[in-house]
Amino acid sequence: MKIILTQEVSGLGAPGDIVEVKNGYGRNYLLPQGFAIAWTKGAEKQVTLIKRARSAREIRDLGHANEVKGQLEALKVNLKARAGEGGRLFGSVTPAEIVDAVKAAGGPSLDRRRLEVSGHIKSIGSHPVRIKLHPEVTATFNLNVVQG
Repeated sequence: MKIILTQEVSGLGAPGDIVEVKNGYGRNYLLPQGFAIAWTKGAEKQVTLIKRARSAREIRDLGHANEVKGQLEALKVNLKARAGEGGRLFGSVTPAEIVDAVKAAGGPSLDRRRLEVSGHIKSIGSHPVRIKLHPEVTATFNLNVVQG
């Protein structure tokens, strides 16, 4: 079955890619979840719009990825979260909150889906966060969660 991805699917491709998958995987998972649309000639025209939007927010090349990596690693990112006694948070820190905290600290705008957090952040303190900027470049920065 030929489909067009509308979101990034790990191990399969990025938005706008036209891929061939097994019929059941496409029909029972990718299409109902909204990760893909069925391939048609008309839908293929939409691919250009999806790719144009992706290129606007994507890291351009390896040099740009290394530049963004340098910016991120020099950044001091603080995130205020509600916490109870003992420093335990009410809930956990989401990737969207991390992206907003990076932007508030003066960093670049990031794609929350590329963040890699080891486990859930449920306590106050410093937590390492990795982000895959480019297939060859991964940046690591510390997220300091403070009570607020």
